[in-house]
Amino acid sequence: MGKMKTKKALAKRIKISKNGKIKRRHAGKSHLNSGKSPKRRRKLRRPATVEGKFEKRFKRALGAKTG
Repeated sequence: MGKMKTKKALAKRIKISKNGKIKRRHAGKSHLNSGKSPKRRRKLRRPATVEGKFEKRFKRALGAKTG
């Protein structure tokens, strides 16, 4: 069986920290922001981490990047 290819669309959207955690952006920040409260927009600005079963799924999709 050959090597697994990296899912490039996913690789461009996330970063892996030194500890192996996956950082991602929040959804819902690109437009229609005037209707959202400043507190909500501020929280959306900060990166989030991928948790649980999704972390395993993301790492498998990245293939070569995580070893």
